[in-house]
Amino acid sequence: MPAPPPSPKARNRRHVYSVHILVVYTVDMTKASTADRIAAAAGRLLARSGADAVTMRHVAKAVGITPMALYRHFADRDGLLNALADAGFQDLTARLQAADRPIEPERRLTANLDVFLDFGLQKPRLFELMFLRRREGARQFPDDFRAGRSPTAKFSVAALEAGMKAGVFRKDDAWEIAFETGAMLQGLVMLYIGGRFGGTESEFRALCHRAFRRYFHGIRK
Repeated sequence: MPAPPPSPKARNRRHVYSVHILVVYTVDMTKASTADRIAAAAGRLLARSGADAVTMRHVAKAVGITPMALYRHFADRDGLLNALADAGFQDLTARLQAADRPIEPERRLTANLDVFLDFGLQKPRLFELMFLRRREGARQFPDDFRAGRSPTAKFSVAALEAGMKAGVFRKDDAWEIAFETGAMLQGLVMLYIGGRFGGTESEFRALCHRAFRRYFHGIRK
């Protein structure tokens, strides 16, 4: 069964904490706030060992504070993980925004694919937390997507809708297509990270491009 939608309080709590993690890697850590240092320590634990390693006790030890002191900044472990995920989405959204151009629709979608691949292969543990790990407040299809609450899917939808308007793609549900292609990409990335692909990274990227071309050709007019 899908998880119930988060309360307004839970949604707001996630956004309050995410700002610290977004800026933490660019600040002087000798002058950083405790919240910044917590965010940096949690991010390192996530990158090294995955979400299961991000516990309040482990993070507090890495920062050099007591677990009770950590709770003054993050209500609980779920709040800390959600803050990491929110910061990841801000990073990925900024990358997609920078790469998005009003060019031929398939090229535009392929550019989006490359941004996702770069992000997923550079930050595999964060990618898994953002897209594949069950957590409170994670956006759900279809309601959150259609309401514009997915900060990353909107770029693919814009390219798909432009292609449909131009007669390149058949008229269809752009949000469903974005969700389907996102699922395909996430599955491919996690298979690669899990060692299920025997080739090089370049060969894997080429496979992803071929897979998406097959899909795009299937929706062309």
